Amino acid sequence: MMDFGYPQYTEANILSEFIKTDAYRMEVTQRPPMAVTNAVSWRSEGIQYKKNEVFLDVVEHVNILVNSNGQIIRSDVVGALKMRTYLSGMPECKLGLNDRILLEAQGRSTKGKAIDLDDIKFHQCVRLARFENDRTISFIPPDGSFDLMTYRLNTQVKPLIWVEAQVERHSRSRVEILVKARSQFKERSTATNVEIELPVSSDASNPDVRTSMGSASYVPEDEALIWKIRSFPGGKEYMLRAEFTLPSITAEEATPERKAPIRVKFEIPYFTVSGIQVRYLKIIEKSGYHALPWVRYITMAGEYELRLI
Repeated sequence: MMDFGYPQYTEANILSEFIKTDAYRMEVTQRPPMAVTNAVSWRSEGIQYKKNEVFLDVVEHVNILVNSNGQIIRSDVVGALKMRTYLSGMPECKLGLNDRILLEAQGRSTKGKAIDLDDIKFHQCVRLARFENDRTISFIPPDGSFDLMTYRLNTQVKPLIWVEAQVERHSRSRVEILVKARSQFKERSTATNVEIELPVSSDASNPDVRTSMGSASYVPEDEALIWKIRSFPGGKEYMLRAEFTLPSITAEEATPERKAPIRVKFEIPYFTVSGIQVRYLKIIEKSGYHALPWVRYITMAGEYELRLI
């Protein structure tokens, strides 16, 4: 990886060719793989596939923190363009996004369709000079899986799933929890694998839970009630009612109640918060073969928390 303190090559796929764990291998003088001495140090030569394919996943994580008054304290979107390439030879790839600066430079209309990308980081295969010159993302990809690009958007994001909880205590004997979960995205989209984690007092017992959708289970080791909804369409609202028994006798020096937030997990396929779109993905190779590019979009919950207190 280093030569006299200077980084030379860091691609894991290439390093795995060079680093061997078998003891007898060390008897033979190791020679660096050919890719290290090539201009393209992250890809070996002579790669062959019967079926040439490229898979591109646009994955966005939504981070939101809401205080007990319902005000959004922090919100941002962290995105990544994750690629899996199974291509023969030394292919040249060109990727086009609905980047406002590029579209304006080409004299195209940017009304409502273009986005401003901030804090962009590229994989070493991307030609940075070309991107700075005309905003074109061109590269010779590594073989297999890698993150082509990451970005961040510090925009005010409307919470995709809004959760409200009312906790009512009845004379130290029992506690009632009423929870409303509402999806705040368009009806044509559907959130999957939704998981809402509700904090519960550590001394609560005998849970009695009813939900209008999905299933809920009490996890005492995590001091939480977990509500799972497999499919949550846009524009819908579901409810959960739970009742727990509390001990009638409490210690004089009781520990202060845990102030954990409500945590939400979800995935929304075919949807991005930022509105990023892959306009084209071209693969050019000297041998002239045809490759199939597959593009998929998905939005997931990152640090998605709503405070109760």
